[in-house]
Amino acid sequence: MKTKPTATTGIICNPELFEFPAVKKRAVSARFEGGEVTSDGGLPLLRQLDRRLGLTRALAQVPLDPRAPGRVEHLLLSLVRQRVYGLAAGYADLNDHDTLRHDLAWQTAVERDRPLASSPTLCRLDNRADHAVAWAVHGVIVDPFIASFAAPPRELILDFDATDDRVPGRQEGAHFHGYYGDYCFLPLAAGALV
Repeated sequence: MKTKPTATTGIICNPELFEFPAVKKRAVSARFEGGEVTSDGGLPLLRQLDRRLGLTRALAQVPLDPRAPGRVEHLLLSLVRQRVYGLAAGYADLNDHDTLRHDLAWQTAVERDRPLASSPTLCRLDNRADHAVAWAVHGVIVDPFIASFAAPPRELILDFDATDDRVPGRQEGAHFHGYYGDYCFLPLAAGALV
């Protein structure tokens, strides 16, 4: 995209298109004008990054898929992409996907031209993930990171930021947190209590 400075604003954007690879017969572009819009405009960029890194493709190789192949509507790769992109875009709650599954931007990012999986389907995917799958997923993420160094680093600092997820009522897994003054899901705190 080309820009040019002006005396009043400094820079004016040229409303050229940003083109992305097509999905099936669906063209994908970003424009600075109206039409069909989505609040999740970063999904095409996330899709491009994922295609370059191959993260969801590698993650889809980890869990065994016990479903009967002839009865599968949503491939495991599509389910993994939908779940990972949802987490990356801030949609941790599976109920959000009952609406998102019909959003063209989401379908395009997951590389489908039909509605995506429902929240019960994604819930079954989550529930199939056991301890062995969790360790294998860590390997998919950590092994390339370690391999990116020519020599092991002398120090590695892991900065974990917990985010409070306040819950109404007394839901299983929720704990009272004095700092937040409320009941919440706080995975790092809950893990320390177990």
